[in-house]
Amino acid sequence: MTGARAQNSQAARPEKYKWIALSNTTLSMTMATIDASIVIVSMPAIFRGIHLNPLSRSNITYLLWMIIGYLLVQSVLVVTLGRLGDMFGRVKIYNLGFVVFTLASIALSLDPLIGSSGALWLIMWRFAQAFGGAMLMANAAAILTDAFPAHQRGMALGVNQIAGISGQFVGLLLGGLLAQWNWRLVFWVNVPIGVFGTIWAYRSLREIATTRRAKIDWVGNIMFAVGLSALLVGITYGIQPYGGHATGWANPWVLTGLIGGAVMLTAFCVFETKIAEPMFQMALFKIRAFAAGNAASLLGAIARGGLQFMLVIWLAGIWLPLHGYDFAQTPLYAGIYMLPLTGGFLVAGPISGMLSDRYGPRPFATAGLLLAALCFTGLMVLPVDFSYWIFALLIFGNGVGSGLFASPNTSAIMSAVPAQHRGSASGMRSTFQNSGMSLSIGIFFSLMIAGLASTLPKTLTAGLTAQGVPASVASQVAHLPPVSTVFAAMLGYNPVQNLLGPSGTLAKLPAHNAAVLTGKQFFPNLISAPFHHGLVIVFTAAAIMALTGALISLLRGKQFYWTDEPAAAAPATAISHNGIGASSADSSRARVPEDSGAAGSPAAGGS
Repeated sequence: MTGARAQNSQAARPEKYKWIALSNTTLSMTMATIDASIVIVSMPAIFRGIHLNPLSRSNITYLLWMIIGYLLVQSVLVVTLGRLGDMFGRVKIYNLGFVVFTLASIALSLDPLIGSSGALWLIMWRFAQAFGGAMLMANAAAILTDAFPAHQRGMALGVNQIAGISGQFVGLLLGGLLAQWNWRLVFWVNVPIGVFGTIWAYRSLREIATTRRAKIDWVGNIMFAVGLSALLVGITYGIQPYGGHATGWANPWVLTGLIGGAVMLTAFCVFETKIAEPMFQMALFKIRAFAAGNAASLLGAIARGGLQFMLVIWLAGIWLPLHGYDFAQTPLYAGIYMLPLTGGFLVAGPISGMLSDRYGPRPFATAGLLLAALCFTGLMVLPVDFSYWIFALLIFGNGVGSGLFASPNTSAIMSAVPAQHRGSASGMRSTFQNSGMSLSIGIFFSLMIAGLASTLPKTLTAGLTAQGVPASVASQVAHLPPVSTVFAAMLGYNPVQNLLGPSGTLAKLPAHNAAVLTGKQFFPNLISAPFHHGLVIVFTAAAIMALTGALISLLRGKQFYWTDEPAAAAPATAISHNGIGASSADSSRARVPEDSGAAGSPAAGGS
């Protein structure tokens, strides 16, 4: 972009337009992230609607793909779609995302099939919905970065990011409420929002950044898609039991996916440095603010990503039944009791974004991850049957920590890259965040299941036989992989009824014993000790991830802004590699330190 074009871009930022861009992109981010979690608690109603038991061994795969497939598709596609936004127009790709997302939501709500066919219909259209969501997520941050001046980006991206992160938890509550009425409403709820957002986006948003047409890097796109897909699919199937193992990490296909995916992604990184017009500018990782911000984001997402699943299992499977709630009601009330977590996000995000615009992102992002690590430690030492106000305080603190981190970190990443690469940079940022969520689910579930597998069989055998269940049946049930038991607790099924129902054992027991086994106290009391053992492992891992992310955030250096205005003096340090800084105008791009004032001033400085 030439200096004249850059000045025109600055002039094209009327005060009203930037708020329109913020409002529309915040709506889209909230919609897209709500759908990442809305199906979790509504899964029993969805599978009842298509007449399929998701907890049977043959159907667990459908259950996992309904939960994780959405995140996987987004993780794989956001970089490519961000790059296409740089080439053909960010607003154009973003607007198309609204259309695709809305049409996929309609198709999901109209599922005409039942059984396995109905499940496959839902999974495939969830993939299409995720494709539309990826178009939105890949370009939303870039559109905001274009629309807002540097001294307001932290606030704008903070509002946008926190709305998106909060959407994951709002989805839990919304899914529980809508599923009580009709499972199709879980998907119909997106349609009026999508139609309104689509019309609004097409009428109001416009291209500010200058597009730069280039050849599509087909080889790089394929290598990235294959590598990341293999890695994330391997993680997904690693959660499932294999042979006599509680998890699938010994499965040769899982190992092939993990190793092959890592090798392919390494080859992708090398390949991208060798061609003239790559899918992604690997040289951007030479910018410390970009590299450190994404590394901290990945670790923060891994620490935070599995949290909602662990808390839902904890609340729905143990705490709520112990406090008198029926298992069928627990997913909905789990979402309600987790509202302090969402509240923490909503309070901290915009505030930290505004403060980081003034004081720089490093102290707030680092403090946020440290606070999250402290709250993970508090959850680790909390008894299974806790006092709610302490639990609420800890998850509120965790939400505040995540909010403190997300806004400044996103602003730091997006402000540090050249304008012509903001789409692909936004896509890479989203890839790290979404991949971290998928990794977190795989890692945390595996750690939890491994912890349960080492302690649950003995406890479950003793508890069942004490209520008259034959020893052979009790032993067989107790040694089943704990995946179904964990998902049953999370989704609002009665766990013991799910375990013993198929064998007909409950019908043969005295009424009193059967009532005890399927009551609200038996399973929670039985699983409390094994579950707490797994929780300690999970939250220890989360605290370590958050602390490591805080260290990386601390070492990121001062924030700087990549400016597109021509420098009045000698140019400051700029990257000239693989197209970055290739034009004569690019040599004038300067990095502006966080304490140098408004963006665009030609100031030397660095990381």
